[in-house]
Amino acid sequence: MENLIKEIKKPNKTLRFLKKYVLNKYVITIFLFLVWMVFFDNCSFLVINELDSNIAKNQKELIHYKSEYEKNNAFYVKLMNNKSAKERFARENYFMKKPNEEIFIIVVDSSNIAKSSQP
Repeated sequence: MENLIKEIKKPNKTLRFLKKYVLNKYVITIFLFLVWMVFFDNCSFLVINELDSNIAKNQKELIHYKSEYEKNNAFYVKLMNNKSAKERFARENYFMKKPNEEIFIIVVDSSNIAKSSQP
């Protein structure tokens, strides 16, 4: 019986470890500071990660728009330097016509073509 009482009174090793290191006020303060910086701060890890993903997405869009700009600029230069290409573009896209000329626009219903081509 006395041994049992001594065991109860004697502190456990894990309990001593908890009191000495984990429940130390400095350890708790550092832990709370790290949790605050990772999750709750304006410059937290999560916010920085989201901003980095936005930067990567915007850089991809920038590359796409630069290639589109170069393609459209080349087309514009070709159009401005070639009178026949300019006239063709105006006729095809804006239905412009010469005086004393008629334009017929033929509209084809694609659903009827698809039905008639099936066996």
